[in-house]
This record gives sequence, structure tokens and C-alpha cells, in this order.
Amino acid sequence: MLGITLFVLVMLIFIFIMVDFSENSDDFADQGATMVEIFNRYYLNYVPEMTRLVLPVAVFVACLFLTGQLSDRLEITALKAAGVSLYRLIVPYMIFAILTAASISLLDAYVIPKSNAERIAFEEEYLQDKSENIDRSDIYRQPSPNTKLQVNYFDKTKQIAYRVRLIEFEDRQITKSTTANRMKWIDSTQTWRFENVTEQFFTETGFIEKEYREKDTVLSIFPRDLARTTSDIYQLTYEEAVDYIESIERSGAGGIEIPQVQFYGRLAYPFSIIVVIIVGFAFASVRRRGGKGAYLAAGLTISFLYLAFMKIIEPFGYYGTLSPAVAATLPHIFFFVVGLILLFQAKK
Repeated sequence: MLGITLFVLVMLIFIFIMVDFSENSDDFADQGATMVEIFNRYYLNYVPEMTRLVLPVAVFVACLFLTGQLSDRLEITALKAAGVSLYRLIVPYMIFAILTAASISLLDAYVIPKSNAERIAFEEEYLQDKSENIDRSDIYRQPSPNTKLQVNYFDKTKQIAYRVRLIEFEDRQITKSTTANRMKWIDSTQTWRFENVTEQFFTETGFIEKEYREKDTVLSIFPRDLARTTSDIYQLTYEEAVDYIESIERSGAGGIEIPQVQFYGRLAYPFSIIVVIIVGFAFASVRRRGGKGAYLAAGLTISFLYLAFMKIIEPFGYYGTLSPAVAATLPHIFFFVVGLILLFQAKK
């Protein structure tokens, strides 16, 4: 089964690369990307993510093909006649599924995020139409319960915010207002440097104004909190993703459900390998008319329905109709139940 899975996986990745290259070759040429850069920086870094995405399909097709062969040759019938139940026959499949799911989960936790970061950096440089920024201008954050931050525009590449205003208040009364033309991130000290700063301290009788050329300030906000994209979660390890979501909550930014759904989806996605093994084995263990063609057609249909269900449910989590955890796991739970029903109904 491993050999069939690897063969299908390689073929799917090859097809994906060919289709993607045909769609983006003009953009690569227009932006001046060389073939070495395209394949070293883009496609080599895309392979791990493609492996994660298409591995359940490859496992599913391999399961259908192998089990279908056993069924067509009446080998499963002979084993059942000898007293071996389908539940015993599925054990090696489940061991393979669990090991594969654990492997892809480890890759997704530590290896794939780094390659995704390299790939997405290449896309931002050469495929500008693929930008997926959530925040572009007029950014509002809440660094602390008594502080509000407004940024007119943030340059993610230079890590510089323009036309910044920081408001501090107490008991619904503004106590201090800080405005600056620019706010630059200083990585060595993990601080923000305000440039051309004007501070106003408010009192009961008026305000006191001070001006500075530069002033360093510590805020519980990092550059990534001002330049979020829909692909941020896929560039972070599991530990970093948890910290990223917590930092969004601390900063008071909206749209936190999007990274939550994406993160829970990453955690649950390897489980789909176990699900498709159960569904594929239960379906192909019963001999059907049409031979291998029927099994492959059924595999593609079920894979499409599985993927479609995942994409349909996700927006409900983004907009708060469903909790992020439910939106990310419901398709897997649904098809897991379907697989168990098919397995129970199959002839033992």
C-alpha cells in the first residue's frame, strides 16, 4: 500500500506543479524571476505543503485500488470464509493510517511552516495578485485595556507604521495622546521607535504638550499583529500559532476566528487519513460491478465531497456562526461516522 500511495502522491504533485506553472509562468517572466529561483525558492518549498494537502487523496486512492483488487480476486471472500472478519482485515490499514497521520502531523508542526514562509515570501515578491492581507490601512489595536492604537498604514516589508496615534485613558477620560509620523520596529530591543513625536498630557485645566525627534516605546504589539494575512497560521509551528492567536486577542484585533479555524483545521487534517482509510476499505471490500474504474471514480467523488464539505463549513467558523473548533472538525467527524456506518453494513 505504501508503494501505491507514493506513486499516486508523486503523480498528483507533478500534475499540480505543471498546472500551477502554466498559470503563473507569465507572472514569473514579467517580474523577472529566473528558473532557478522558481524551482528552488517556490516549487521545492511548495512540495511539503502539497504533500500535506494531497496525501489523504493518495492514501484513499491506494486503499480503494488495493482493497478493490483483493475483492475482485475474491481474496477477501476467501478470508471471510476462513473466519477472518473485516474488522481484523482493516487492522493493518489502520496501523498504516495512524503512522502516516502522525508523520504528516509532525511535518506540519515543524517542517512545513518554514517552507511555507519561504514560498509565501516568493509569492509576495513575484506574484503580487496573490497577496492575502487582512489589514491594509486604518488599523486599530488595543495594546492594553487602557490604550488604543491607530495606524494609518503599515509597511510589512520595512516594518514601519505611518501616521500613528496612541491614546491612553482612565475612567473613560483621555489622559495622554501620542502622535507620530512614523513608528519603526527595532528588532534588537523589541521596541517601537516613534519619529517626529508629539505628546499631549491632559489635565482638568487643559493639556501639556511635548515634542521629540525620536522616542522608543514598549507595546504588547508586534509587527505581525499589524500586517496579518490569511496565510499567517500556515507559516507558524503549532507553538508559534498558539502564541500568535493569543497575541491577536491581546491586541484587540478583530477577525480572530479566521486563524482559529485555520489552526484547528491544521490539527484535525491528519485525522482525515484515518477517515478515508475507513471509508475506502468499507466501500471497496464489497465486490462491485465496473472493476477498478468504479473504485477510482467513487474515490474521486468522495474526495470531492469531503473537500467541498470542508470548504463550505469553514466560512461558518470565520463569521462566528459555528465555533472555530466545530467548523474545523465537523467534516472529519461526519465522514468518520459515514465510514463506520459503511463498515458496519459491509458483509462480514
